[in-house]
Amino acid sequence: MKVGIMGGTFDPIHIGHLLAAEAARDTFGLDEVWFMPSHIPPHKEQAGATGEQRLGMVAEAIADHPCFRTLDIEIRRGGVSYTIDTVKEIRSSFENIDFHFIIGADMVNYLPKWEGIEELVELMSFIGVGRPGSTLNLDALPAYLKGKILLADMPQVDISSTEIRERLATGHSIRYMVTDSVYDYIRRRGMYGIQPRRTD
Repeated sequence: MKVGIMGGTFDPIHIGHLLAAEAARDTFGLDEVWFMPSHIPPHKEQAGATGEQRLGMVAEAIADHPCFRTLDIEIRRGGVSYTIDTVKEIRSSFENIDFHFIIGADMVNYLPKWEGIEELVELMSFIGVGRPGSTLNLDALPAYLKGKILLADMPQVDISSTEIRERLATGHSIRYMVTDSVYDYIRRRGMYGIQPRRTD
């Protein structure tokens, strides 16, 4: 079984995340993609939404895809989320699975700086997802990374979670930037500074 793991803050999850996951699944014949919200990523500030809320938004966003799943391992564990620690725990819990970690192609060049990266590439390969025509010089990477990185193209969508939060905070629409289910989840709970929607 081939499984892609897509980590991230997902604060909130948007269609760019979904397109990247589907591009990786389709290009490399993954059986499933597991979305794994981080608790506190090592390279970012504390998320705006709680771990439970971010996990809930992911569940809403992927509910209609038969090959997408949620993975709450980092939310449950708490603390700073280092991928090497998570992957070791996943590998000990799930046997006979060929894991691939899905990242944005723009992050591939930063892989040598990841905590425990030389050990990590022995446990799984990486799928870098970028825009068609994006350039990436894999030859510039250390030898231990070469051959461990696959590349997939996705449709050009320039959306970020930061932009979505800023639009919500200033009263602008985010419709079609996130799924309808995520949009409804955010409005019902009054997240990111908007007024909760009444349900009565």
